[in-house]
Amino acid sequence: MEQGRLFLAIALSFLVFIAWEFLFVDKQAPPPLVPSEKAVETIVGENASPAPEESPASEPAEILERPSTPGVFFKAIDIVTPLYTARISEKGAAIVSFVLNDYRQGVDANSPKKELISENNSSGTLLLGFTNKAVPGIADAVFTTDLSGDALAVTDASRSVSFFWRSDEGILIEKRLSFYPDTYKIKMEVILTNASTRALEEDLTVSMMNSGPDDKRQFLFEGPFALVDNKLQEVNLKDIDKNNTISGNIEWAGIGDHYFMSVIISEISSSAKVFLNYKKDVNLLKVDYIQPESKLSPGAKRQFDFAVYLGPKRMSVLKSTGSNLEKAIDFGFFDIIAKPCLWLMNFVHDHLIANYGIAIILLTILFKIIFWPLGTKSYKSMAEMKRLQPLMNEIRQKHKNDKKKMNEEIMGLYRTYKVNPMSGCLPMLVQIPVFFAFYRMLYGAIELRHAPFWGWINDLSAPDRLFSFNFSIPLMTPPYGIPVLTIIMGATMFLQQKLSPPPGDPSQAKIMMMLPLIFTFIFINFPAGLVLYWLVNNVLSISQQYYITRKNA
Repeated sequence: MEQGRLFLAIALSFLVFIAWEFLFVDKQAPPPLVPSEKAVETIVGENASPAPEESPASEPAEILERPSTPGVFFKAIDIVTPLYTARISEKGAAIVSFVLNDYRQGVDANSPKKELISENNSSGTLLLGFTNKAVPGIADAVFTTDLSGDALAVTDASRSVSFFWRSDEGILIEKRLSFYPDTYKIKMEVILTNASTRALEEDLTVSMMNSGPDDKRQFLFEGPFALVDNKLQEVNLKDIDKNNTISGNIEWAGIGDHYFMSVIISEISSSAKVFLNYKKDVNLLKVDYIQPESKLSPGAKRQFDFAVYLGPKRMSVLKSTGSNLEKAIDFGFFDIIAKPCLWLMNFVHDHLIANYGIAIILLTILFKIIFWPLGTKSYKSMAEMKRLQPLMNEIRQKHKNDKKKMNEEIMGLYRTYKVNPMSGCLPMLVQIPVFFAFYRMLYGAIELRHAPFWGWINDLSAPDRLFSFNFSIPLMTPPYGIPVLTIIMGATMFLQQKLSPPPGDPSQAKIMMMLPLIFTFIFINFPAGLVLYWLVNNVLSISQQYYITRKNA
C-alpha cells in the first residue's frame, strides 16, 4: 500500500512534536534564609544523654538576616568538600545553600557554580518535624551546634557536625550530619531523647523542599518521585492535589529536575509514607518522608538513620553512591534500550575521544551499520517502486474516475513485478524503538550539559545558535541566532525526500514535501546534540539510499 510511507512520516512527525524543547533557564544563588528571633539553649533532661557544651560565642564569618524582622541574625556553617560547598543555618539546621564545584549555572567559564537550592526556597531543605504537632516550636526551632567555628573542611576523611534543640517540655533533638570528601551522599542521624514527663507518640518527618519545574512543557519528568517497592514512582505536579501520598517500602524519595536531584534515603528497609505538597503560587514543592510512628517513653532515647543525596543525575555517580539511586534515571518506555546507549556514549567519550559530539557521530554510524541490511531492503523496495512510477501514473490517469478499478490494476502491477509496497516501510518501523531510545537518551543525559562540540556549538544540551541577535525571532526561544545545524539538517531531509519515490496522490506528495520544512521548525529549539544525531543519520541514509538506487538502476 503506497500510503504506508506517508503514514510512517506523519507518525514520526507527531512523535517528535511531543518532544518540543523547553527553555534552559539558569537559576541564581538563593537569598538568605529566614532566621528566628532567639537562640535556644541546649538543656538535657535527667535521663537523657548529655549533649556537648555549646561552643563559646564567636564572631561568625557570615550571618543571615530575616528581611521581615530587622535586627535578628543567625549563624551559618559552611561545609567545604572537593565536590560541593554546603551552608547550614541554625534555623532548623536546614541546608540553605548547596553549590556543586564541578557544574556551573551557564556554559560560560566565568558563570557561577551550580546552586541546587532555588532562590524561592527561603526555608532551605532537610527540615525535621512531626506530623501531629505534639512538639510545639519545632517549626521555628533554632539549633545550637557542637562546632566551635563557622566552617568545616572535609578533605581526606569524613567529618561530622551535630545540631541540638530542646523543646520547652524537654524533647531533645540531635541532628548529626556526616560529610565525605568523595561522594555527594550525606549521612544523617536523628536522635530523639524524651526528657519530658509524658510519652511521645509522633511520626518523625524529614522534608526535602525546592522549587518545581520552571517550564511545564518538559519532555522528561521533573518533580517529586520515590523508589517504592523497588520501582520508581513519579507524580506529576498537576496530580498532587488528588495523589499527594505515597505508601509502601520506600527506599528514597525527593525532588528531581532535568539534570539534578535531592532525595532523602532511608537506611533501614521498612514501610513508610511520603506526603507531597505543592504551592503553585510560589512554585514551591515539599516532599515529607514520614517515619512510622513509634512510642518514646519518658527518659527513653531512639536513633533514626537516614542519608541525603544532593547532586547530579549522572549514572556512574548514582551507581557508585548506592541505595539504588541509579533508578532515578528513567527513559520511560525505551529505558531498556536507552541506558545501553548512554553507556556506549560514555565509553566512547572516556576511552576513545573526549568529545561528546564525536561520540554521538560514532554511535550513529554504529547503529547505521547494525541496521544496514534492513535499510538496504527498504531502499531496494523504494527503488523498485520508483521504477514503477510511470506505469502507476498511466493506470491512475486511465482509471481516475474508477477508484476500485485503479486499485485493482495497481495491485496487479505489484504482483506482476513482485513488488511489496510495504517492504519499504517495515524495515524502518523495526528501527523506530532504537531511534527514539537514542533520541530520549540524548535529551536527558547530563553528560551533554555544557559539553562543547565544535566551532560555535559550545553546549550540546542547548539549541545551536550562530551569532547572537538582540531581537526576537518568531518560533525561536532565546538565545536568538542562526540555527545553522538545524538548517543543514532540514536540507538533508529535503534531499532525502527527493530521492524517495513520490506518492501517486498529488495532495500526499505536497504533504511529503512539506515534512522537511515542518521538521526544521520543530528542531529549531531542540538541543544541538539531538540535531547532530538526526543530521548524521540523514547523511548516512542518503548515502546508503543513493548507493542502493544506483546499484539497482
